[in-house]
Amino acid sequence: MKQIEHKKRIPMKVYGLFTFVMLTLISCNSGKDSNQPIQLEDKVNSGVVSITPSQFSSSKMELGKLSKQEFHQTVKTNGMFDVPPENKASVSAYFGGYVKELSLLPGQEVKKGQLLFTLENPEYVQLQEDFLVAKAQLGYLKSDFERQKELVKDNVTSRKNFLKAESEYRVTSASYESLKKKLGLMNINPNNITENSIRSTISVTAPISGYITSVHAEKGMFLNPADIAVTITNPDHLHIELNIFETDFPQVEIGQPIQFRLQKEGSKYYQAKVYLISKSIDAQKRTANVHGHLTNDDEVRLFAPGMYVEAEIFTTSDSLPALPNEAIVNLEDKHYVLIKTGEDTDGIKFDRKEIQVGKTANGFTEIKKPGDFNKNSEFLVKGAFNLIKE
Repeated sequence: MKQIEHKKRIPMKVYGLFTFVMLTLISCNSGKDSNQPIQLEDKVNSGVVSITPSQFSSSKMELGKLSKQEFHQTVKTNGMFDVPPENKASVSAYFGGYVKELSLLPGQEVKKGQLLFTLENPEYVQLQEDFLVAKAQLGYLKSDFERQKELVKDNVTSRKNFLKAESEYRVTSASYESLKKKLGLMNINPNNITENSIRSTISVTAPISGYITSVHAEKGMFLNPADIAVTITNPDHLHIELNIFETDFPQVEIGQPIQFRLQKEGSKYYQAKVYLISKSIDAQKRTANVHGHLTNDDEVRLFAPGMYVEAEIFTTSDSLPALPNEAIVNLEDKHYVLIKTGEDTDGIKFDRKEIQVGKTANGFTEIKKPGDFNKNSEFLVKGAFNLIKE
């Protein structure tokens, strides 16, 4: 009898253990389900979404309405900054010489008439000497010419003597004027030259105000008249020079807005306007030149001649109803938005609506058939992507 009772007790212990494990598993599963966030997939698939106020706030969602936005038809182009020809100068010397003094650096500002460098050459001394000799001879030859002129009238002297005096006077006068001009080109005032003021150096000054862009000369080198020693650029009339293809030429007009950016500034844009359009097409590139002026003159200081720019010329402009790009979700080439349909204590109700879109610009997308919505309709403009699902 004891053996039989022992065998019956064993199944009871197993059964009790099994019951305890099952209850524990059920309890754990029940606790796990209670912590799950609300799933909206089934509701979204039916086209309806309900969001509690706390969900709306914690997810930083936002509502918005259709608004009029500017959409432009553009011509894409590129080019660079430049200045007018009169704002650029390549400085050399009219007379060759050895560079004696030069202390310029690229980027240095200079004023018109400011000393840039000095040259030295013994030929400068000879030129001043020749001028003084011609000046001294000219006074004597002039008086002799006038005297011979009066004598020939009275037949006191021969015409040959008169012609000789006239020839010598005019040749010396021409030489004097020529030397006077040359001295002026050397920045030497002819009126100040005396036997005691002859010098072997000349000064080369800045023909325009601006900034030194390059220095090609150095002390001790011989500078020929054809050699460029220094280049100067005045950025006061800095502008952009763009190239458009001949197919875009009919669309571009004077006064149209230009939006441009520097090559490495991704989202930073600047504004300009079309000022001039070339009337000829480059035979090789098949392009025409467009000259643009900056809208904000204060921005000129940010740029320098030669900087590369990417630009768009706005040829036409339309004001169209639009929503922010974030409010529109693309699913399998179809576009959807969430439109608010109501609000109560349980939360905000949205309905998923398929739409047709058009142009996109500046973070907004055109909404076609805006008449399908009430002017007071509100859309979920931030946070819609996470709610609209297949």
